[in-house]
Amino acid sequence: MIMLPMMRRNSEWMPSIFNDFFDTGFMPKANATAPAINVKESDKSYIVELAAPGMTKDCFNVHINDEGNLIIKMESKNEDKEEDKNIRYLRREFSYTKFEQTLLLPDDVDKQKIEAKVENGVLTVNLPKLVEDKPKVARNIEIG
Repeated sequence: MIMLPMMRRNSEWMPSIFNDFFDTGFMPKANATAPAINVKESDKSYIVELAAPGMTKDCFNVHINDEGNLIIKMESKNEDKEEDKNIRYLRREFSYTKFEQTLLLPDDVDKQKIEAKVENGVLTVNLPKLVEDKPKVARNIEIG
């Protein structure tokens, strides 16, 4: 491999002219990853937490599909416009984030009582467990 020191920036494989073109908000970065997800369990519920800094509740769609799986969708569009009246051009920067995750729910989740909220950049989905009716031990015993 031939190294061209003037053409390289840091240890990246593309010359800096290409990095300056592709390393902008216009082109998505190849190393972008999905949001981090935590899943916790307590005696009464499962809790799913999804890191989503800067997102609001309007950016999310949380639902149960026909197979009974939990679907979490996140979509955010950001459009900034800047107009310079002296030059008379319009500059536009697009930012678009889309994420979808399907979670297979355990059989003991009460699907009618699932709740979700967004707070401090974290989507929290509470999956309450079904309350089991414990059989009653008390009964009359017939004497034969």
